[in-house]
Amino acid sequence: MATNPEKVVLVTGAGRGIGAATAIRLAREGWKLVLADVDSAALDGVAKPANGLSVVCDVGNEDDVQRLVDTSLGQLGRIDAIVSNAGINPHGSLSELDLEAWNRVLAVNLTASFLLARAAERALRAANGAMVLISSTRAHMSEPDTLAYSASKGGLVALTHALAMTLAPDVRVNCISPGWIDTGKSGPLTPEDHAQHPVGRVGRTEDVAAAVAYLLSEGAGFVTGAELIVDGGMTRKMIYV
Repeated sequence: MATNPEKVVLVTGAGRGIGAATAIRLAREGWKLVLADVDSAALDGVAKPANGLSVVCDVGNEDDVQRLVDTSLGQLGRIDAIVSNAGINPHGSLSELDLEAWNRVLAVNLTASFLLARAAERALRAANGAMVLISSTRAHMSEPDTLAYSASKGGLVALTHALAMTLAPDVRVNCISPGWIDTGKSGPLTPEDHAQHPVGRVGRTEDVAAAVAYLLSEGAGFVTGAELIVDGGMTRKMIYV
């Protein structure tokens, strides 16, 4: 994918965190942006400076996803790439996790990527486009009480290679699994937080945005069905206690 100003990328969960950093990075590289989020105020705060089209929608809802794709095509005429980033991570014990909450996490975190691919298939094939799904290292390792989140992220890794084979050779599909990325939700970071990472620091949203930019670029033209782990080496670190 070239940094051609005529190319259009759709980014979900773009109102903050990794989604916002990705939108800013891709705008700098010349992409036309369609940005989606459930938070209209946060979305406008990213879309306006980046001169992007903002669409308030719930990606866990089939009708909203179709409306998002239709709006993108109706106003910009094409979709060259999709970054499926929106996600939620409610915590709760196994006994407290009801089926409605479980299904909601899977809808937003996992099913949304399927819905986006299905709705935009024709446009993506026509553009010889690309998709990047944002998974997590929780696909490979877990903390207690992250059941639905971990399951959804593991599902994204599998969905990545399934979509890559289904949409080949027209569309490349890859995923990124971030580790600890500082989005401000964890409060002030300590020297110990940084030191535990083999690279010497906690991740930044810009780290993931850079990985997205690579996977959408022509430089990644031979990469599909892959998972890129962006975690400062933590999943490779052996820890004894």
